[in-house]
Amino acid sequence: MTTTATITARTTTAAASLAATVNATATVTAEPVGVLLRRWRERRRRSQLDVSLAAELSTRHLSCIETGRANPSREMIRRLCDELEVPLRDRNALYLAAGYAPVHTERALADLGAAHEAVRAVLAGHEPHPALAVNVRWELMAANRAARLFLGDAAGGADRSFNVLKATLHPDGLAGRIRNLAQWRAHVLRRVRRQLVRTAAEGLAELLAELESYPAPTEDPSGPPVHGPADDLVVPLRLASPYGELALLYTTTVFGSPRDVTLDEIAIETFFPADSHTAELMRAATDAAG
Repeated sequence: MTTTATITARTTTAAASLAATVNATATVTAEPVGVLLRRWRERRRRSQLDVSLAAELSTRHLSCIETGRANPSREMIRRLCDELEVPLRDRNALYLAAGYAPVHTERALADLGAAHEAVRAVLAGHEPHPALAVNVRWELMAANRAARLFLGDAAGGADRSFNVLKATLHPDGLAGRIRNLAQWRAHVLRRVRRQLVRTAAEGLAELLAELESYPAPTEDPSGPPVHGPADDLVVPLRLASPYGELALLYTTTVFGSPRDVTLDEIAIETFFPADSHTAELMRAATDAAG
């Protein structure tokens, strides 16, 4: 027979474990919740009137929250965060700043059950073309066989010290193999800047600064211009490989309505051949690799 003390101990342990998982996602800050909310509103270039109407509260109440004269309820924080599209990690910080427990957990990718299986299915199903999963700072989380083939051995694991953009643009990385490096570098830097504005994720500003510090290539007059030919539908990645030059397009897939921080921050980058020649080379390269 299980005693009451044993049940209580198990319940307390489970609760403590869940609390630790939730709290691990929160960024500790000494700033008041109103200051954080105002910063997100200004980042989204929204007026108090606009946000208050959309979130169904008075402008005066929103002003009182932002100036610290009123403390928002948990429900009010949720409504404002939904309206301002605040990332889940930062929502946890807002809850903590208001004196509430954070809401959103952060699990390892392997512990995400059906979501993890969905990532694996997309990566495997995209063969023989490269596909990889990255977090908000473009740190590698998973990759398929084709991606490992062209990124190298470092793409074989989920070591977050491997940054896909650093490996792409660093002079000792793939940069020497990118035929349209000036064009691709300009595209990548714009993308990181947009990501920084949208998420304000920790480490992104440092990543952008490091990428910008890499030597800027001189545009090759015989190669594609930085802005690309007028008939280009998208900016391709033109990559030299042992099998020939590849022209690749990419799409980005994210989870809809995530409730976990990891799912909120993960993106799957899938590359497609931009022409029939690249499609043939990709199939041949993957077949040759076994």
